[in-house]
Amino acid sequence: MTITATELKNNLGKYMQLAANEDIYITKNGHVIVKLSNPNKDKVEILDSLVGAAGDVKDSLEDIREGRLARQ
Repeated sequence: MTITATELKNNLGKYMQLAANEDIYITKNGHVIVKLSNPNKDKVEILDSLVGAAGDVKDSLEDIREGRLARQ
């Protein structure tokens, strides 16, 4: 989705919610200057691809997270 900086300023809350699911490109004077995105989206996609590659994984994401924290 592409919006203007003015549109973002006038409806910030709306676009913050939308950015959770899709990238939003903000333009100023017709040029893209900023990309608003979910910082965790790429991590989730990578994790999903790794879990899929591992086959039948019985641990939940919470179990995996707790295991990683225990090792630190």
